[in-house]
Amino acid sequence: MLQSATNLISCVGLTTLFLSFFWVNSSPPDDPINCLSSKTSSHCTVTNSYGEFPDRTICEVSNVYYPKTEQELLAFVSMASKNKTKVKVSTRYSHSIPKLVCPDSQKGNNMLISTLYLNRTLAINASTMTMTVESGATLKDVIEGSAKFGMALPNGPYWWGLTIGGLISTGAHGSSLWGVGSSVHDYIEQLRIITPAGSSEGYAKIRIIDSSHPHINAAKVSLGVLGVISQVTLRLEPMFKRSITMFQSNDSDLEEQAVNFGKEHEFADITWYPSQRKAVYRIDDRVSSNVSGNGLNNFIGFRSTPTLLMAIIRSLEESQESTRDVNGKCITAKMTTSILATAGLSFTNDGKTFKGYPVIGFQNRLQASGSCLDSPHDNQITACPWDHRVKSQYFHQTTISIALPNVKNFIEDIQKLRDIEPQSFCNAELYNGILMRYVKASNAYLGKQEDAIDFDITYYRSKNPNKPRLHEDVFEEVEQLGIFKHGGIPHWGKNRNVAFEGVIRKFAKAGEFLKVKNLYDPFGIFSSEWTDQILGLGDGVSIVKGGCALEGLCICSDDLHCAPEKGYFCRPGRDYKDARVCRHFKQV
Repeated sequence: MLQSATNLISCVGLTTLFLSFFWVNSSPPDDPINCLSSKTSSHCTVTNSYGEFPDRTICEVSNVYYPKTEQELLAFVSMASKNKTKVKVSTRYSHSIPKLVCPDSQKGNNMLISTLYLNRTLAINASTMTMTVESGATLKDVIEGSAKFGMALPNGPYWWGLTIGGLISTGAHGSSLWGVGSSVHDYIEQLRIITPAGSSEGYAKIRIIDSSHPHINAAKVSLGVLGVISQVTLRLEPMFKRSITMFQSNDSDLEEQAVNFGKEHEFADITWYPSQRKAVYRIDDRVSSNVSGNGLNNFIGFRSTPTLLMAIIRSLEESQESTRDVNGKCITAKMTTSILATAGLSFTNDGKTFKGYPVIGFQNRLQASGSCLDSPHDNQITACPWDHRVKSQYFHQTTISIALPNVKNFIEDIQKLRDIEPQSFCNAELYNGILMRYVKASNAYLGKQEDAIDFDITYYRSKNPNKPRLHEDVFEEVEQLGIFKHGGIPHWGKNRNVAFEGVIRKFAKAGEFLKVKNLYDPFGIFSSEWTDQILGLGDGVSIVKGGCALEGLCICSDDLHCAPEKGYFCRPGRDYKDARVCRHFKQV
């Protein structure tokens, strides 16, 4: 989610780089909600920004409401509560990959509340270093609004198109083990959440939960099942500068370096290219505001891209997949990563050009980006690189947080797989490799349980759900290694179904969260089949059917769960024998 999603770019040669730098217009993403009747907002569907949920189903909604004030929001929740109508909340760009936005009763009586117009900044207090925004405000709104008053949000995701309500509800984060860490929800001073209530309270109530409230640890990563967040007050810091330097190294000692690197640098991260046997380390620390520099982060993967170019890139990748052109993928991946390195990964020293490291600049200019959202509509001549309305990037994301004590063994297991199939990770390197971000343990009941490294892997997905991928088995084995062997915790807003199997058992205080859920929403108005499944209140998340393992809807236990007619059969993992994966065998 997204965004998380910093591994979204796939470039082809210098042409890609040239056009990425010089095309500036864009068609911003469409509203994820589409209604047959625009006047009444009825008979609607909702999707995510990628146009597809993991199971590819269509989420149908009876009615959609767009409150513009907290009182209007209260009235809509009251109506749903009184009528026992299932309800979910949609954000402006809907970047969560799983079905968190889908209410139950697909063809029955349900409703959706959009926070599209709840996007205002309500207060900025320089003396208390706090900022209050409505839940539909984006991360960009917070970054830019606080900077005007000489303040900064210390950490946050790299993509600024997430809404505050959405990103805290799914535990979105940046990269840091310092201070309180990189998760935005751990900077909350207060939030206001509207929940169902009894008839004596008008069927809905506004709950004000500050950082000392006994329910704050449930409310700040809620998955949307407690109610609707209306307002959030964030704790800020005085504006500061950062200095960023990237250096490349062989990955032979990555398993040793990874754990300590995040302790040595406040905003460190690592981008790993296993097939190329290299890693790029980001040395990123605060410096005095007197140090010269006005650097800017304008990541190429979040810029406007010509749709014709996107179609060419996607067609090339589809051709490489259909012809099993592994060498072609690896050549393109090396070209992509080389261009990104030459361009300074889209950091500039003065807002225009990259002249070399270090890149020094203020926090608000370096912490996040997303310029493809800012340009006027141009009839989709250009768009964000993942815009589903055009032929564009289409991918799976596996994003798993591995506790620091387990990181060494997890990296070594990936390296063993790489050594068996040296070119197998070119698929991920086309999307700029494996991004490793540092995440600190949180006291949120559904937050990170231990200090961890978040491994974010983006890779090709076919438009045909029955069509397997190159090195299908390798990525399935990595997924199962992270989730099962090494006990990883999936990002709530990303991942395929497999990653959420039995997930609630990994949270020590899940029972405390469920107690608050039952108190706030005893009839499950804000719950759905999906949230019940991941919270352990319903059947598991696996969908067992023909070809289900190809999409991560199940772990194969039968050849039919793969694609035997295309030469893909269910077999144990190459190194992790407890894994069950779809492996290709050449047909005679």
